[in-house]
Amino acid sequence: MTELLAALTIFMGEAALKFPEWSPALFSIDFDFVGLGTFHLRWYALGYIAGIGLAWWYGTQLLKRPELFGGTAPLTKDGLDDLMFWIIIGIILGGRLGYILFYMVPYQMDVLTADPMAILRIWDGGMAFHGGIAGVVVVLAWFAMKRGVNLLSVGDIAGVTAPIGIGLVRIANFTNAELYGRPTDASIGMVFPEGYVPGSTPPAYNWDTGDWIYRGDELARHPSQLYESVLEGWLPLLVLSILIWKFGALKRPGLVAGLFLLFYGFGRSIAEHFREPDSFVHGLPEWLTMGMILSTPMWLGGAWLVWNALRPRKI
Repeated sequence: MTELLAALTIFMGEAALKFPEWSPALFSIDFDFVGLGTFHLRWYALGYIAGIGLAWWYGTQLLKRPELFGGTAPLTKDGLDDLMFWIIIGIILGGRLGYILFYMVPYQMDVLTADPMAILRIWDGGMAFHGGIAGVVVVLAWFAMKRGVNLLSVGDIAGVTAPIGIGLVRIANFTNAELYGRPTDASIGMVFPEGYVPGSTPPAYNWDTGDWIYRGDELARHPSQLYESVLEGWLPLLVLSILIWKFGALKRPGLVAGLFLLFYGFGRSIAEHFREPDSFVHGLPEWLTMGMILSTPMWLGGAWLVWNALRPRKI
């Protein structure tokens, strides 16, 4: 309750709310006595864990109802279990590799040159969602070929379950005070403790005192993480679920996967107008961001999948 009240505390007159003073970790365990430091279970990690777990649960509910797929489910429960393992690998490797290729190589090559091991330090931050999607696509294609299952139907399951994780991780971005929005004087604006280094790294948090460290010159900004949670996560989940359970969308392989890609491309492109661009990305016009550029293949791929699913079939 105190955190909620803190969020509603008026800051900078009546123009903005102040970021809630909660810890970025659910709990911490001190291992200093064995020289291992302190382990922090962060909300961010919890967002990934809960998102993957709920996605698996939702996928099993779909597979229990083969009539949703037109009579035969594309996977068994054991098959889904195996697929989820490989999807996790695809998310981690694809997300990290995407960040390296899309952001560090073009804009932070000096960092890689000075410290090549930064590529492996995933715990220091740096995951690209579009890279994660690419990793999942590769995994789905490999899995479908290996198991001899319908790639489009498997992609549909991924398409309706992925928004759960996206919605939760965007909320975790909010609790971590990262990837915040552009400055605004609207009443919805929020004052975040801003990062100290270029890029989208989280701001300083004093683990000893349990306080966020403000520099004193923070601006009121859009809570764009919450916009993205709705536009990229909960809205697609709601619409796609209605199409599946009420209108039989899974009976047209590829339709749900294509609509998910279109939903994400649309939501991300809208949110980019409110989200603060990465400070190290330069050379782009003001109306264009890296997030929009990387969403272009999703627009194209999604449109093709929807067209392919809805086009008349020869009898």
